[in-house]
Amino acid sequence: MSARTSERRPREAGFTLLEVLVALVILGLAIVVSIQGFASGLRLLKLSGEHQEAMLLADLKAREIAAPTEPGRDTGTEGPFTWEREVKQVVTPDLEVDGRVGRWRQWEVDVHVRWGDHRQVSVATLRTVAGDGDTKLTRPRP
Repeated sequence: MSARTSERRPREAGFTLLEVLVALVILGLAIVVSIQGFASGLRLLKLSGEHQEAMLLADLKAREIAAPTEPGRDTGTEGPFTWEREVKQVVTPDLEVDGRVGRWRQWEVDVHVRWGDHRQVSVATLRTVAGDGDTKLTRPRP
């Protein structure tokens, strides 16, 4: 009986090569998956930051036009962002009364910010501005 006991002890005392290899494969897969998860999280964080910067820039460019007086379009570049702003008068036939001077004008301000590969954000706002009181409200050209 002592011969049998001595044969079993070395087997039970350690791991086989196959068990060690399986453990290493599982550990390697877990490390790779966790690194990929962190990398994708960092990419999303970067994209989110760029999107937030673009929205702030678009909002800033829209707020710069507080009281528009004439239609127009302008563009510019700020860092990695390219912006385009268009101001146009909104036709409001229900506010026009024949024979009366137009006292209010509606303006639409559209801002588009582009960056990277096909990434963009847009902000649109309306402004109501007191007319000059001397001329009738003019319809913008199409």
